[in-house]
Amino acid sequence: MQVGRDLAHRGCRGKDVRWHSRAAGASVEPAKRGRMDVERIGLAVFGAFVGALGWLVVGMFLQRRDAERRARSAARAVWFEIGINAVGIELARDHGVFTALSRSSFDRLLPDLATWLPLDELEVIAGAYQGHAGYEQAWRDTSLPEAVRRALLSRLAEATRDAHDRLAGRAFANDARPTGTAAATDRATTR
Repeated sequence: MQVGRDLAHRGCRGKDVRWHSRAAGASVEPAKRGRMDVERIGLAVFGAFVGALGWLVVGMFLQRRDAERRARSAARAVWFEIGINAVGIELARDHGVFTALSRSSFDRLLPDLATWLPLDELEVIAGAYQGHAGYEQAWRDTSLPEAVRRALLSRLAEATRDAHDRLAGRAFANDARPTGTAAATDRATTR
């Protein structure tokens, strides 16, 4: 009611003022309005398709990048564990001092490594861990001849060193590569 009074004060008469309850495009002819609605719907569907496709591509890219980051972190953790095991194996081989070997990181992170590493590299790394049973036998079995114990520990040290080197090549591919463990330094100075 207030609007009508304001319009009357301004000199507008009732028949000059038109009140419409229709949308902005409602004054268009009905045939054109149908075509415009189809165009708008088509553009909306196309925009939704492009948006969904873009979201899907970006999501897949981010997911792949995150999986690679997790796998690289897993490889680094296993690399450190293999390095510690290598020191323990060489200590047992050279001095007869046995310590428990660790495999918790490998067991926990194997699914991430399996999706990221090629099969031949994964086999080399798994081979280093499969030798743990032989290490335990060399440690616990007192009836084992010394020559067999030494050969077993030498073979396990070699497998662990190979796994350590292979994993370093993948885990630190884009970063500064570590120079090696204390055992690797000892090997280089004794040769």
